[in-house]
Formats: sequence, C-alpha cells, structure tokens
Amino acid sequence: QVQLVESGGGLVLAGGSLRLSCAASGMVSSFNVLAWYRQTPGNQRDFVAQIPYQGTAYYADSVKGRFTVSTNYEFTSVYLQMDSLKVEDTATYYCGFFRLNGETYWGQGTQVTVSS
Repeated sequence: QVQLVESGGGLVLAGGSLRLSCAASGMVSSFNVLAWYRQTPGNQRDFVAQIPYQGTAYYADSVKGRFTVSTNYEFTSVYLQMDSLKVEDTATYYCGFFRLNGETYWGQGTQVTVSS
C-alpha cells in the first residue's frame, strides 16, 4: 500500500507565500501523475496543478503564474510553491498520486488560510 503525508499548510497574509510538501511511503513505484487539489467546505475537490512523470506541469487558470508544482528525482514526493497568495486560495489542499492502472492515493489534507 501507499501512504501520503502532507505538510506545510498554515496561516498567511494575502500576498505571502507557502510551500506544501507531500511524501509517499510504502509501494512507491510506478506513479504516472502527481497532483494537488483543493477543497472548501460544501464544495467539490478542485484541480490545482499536476505534473506527469517526465512531463510538463499543468495548472488551473486560477493559480497559473503564482503556483509552481515540482517533484523529487525519484518521483515519490510532490511540492507546491504558492506565491502571491489570495484570500480565495483558502482551502484544504490534498495531494493525489495516480497510476495508469487507475489506482489513486490521497494525502490527509493540509489547511491553507489566507487572511486579508
């Protein structure tokens, strides 16, 4: 099995920065895509950013130019550098690891709160 552990959330003023991390342990081979999603109470989980194995990162329009997704060399950890944060970025952020066979793993979620 795979376990994902997230860290790095917190409270920040608008315009500030945070860096989220998500590390996998267990059977960590053969991931195809690593991604970040976010969710606010009562709403669905929304896509934020993803990076495919040996591919190009892709971002939601709402974060493009402000957020940067990256991975470690082994493709077992994913990071989200969030700059120029806005109040509307406030959410619980989840990392997601995906395999071609359809297996999907989610982190426990980390809260990001941006105050004005």
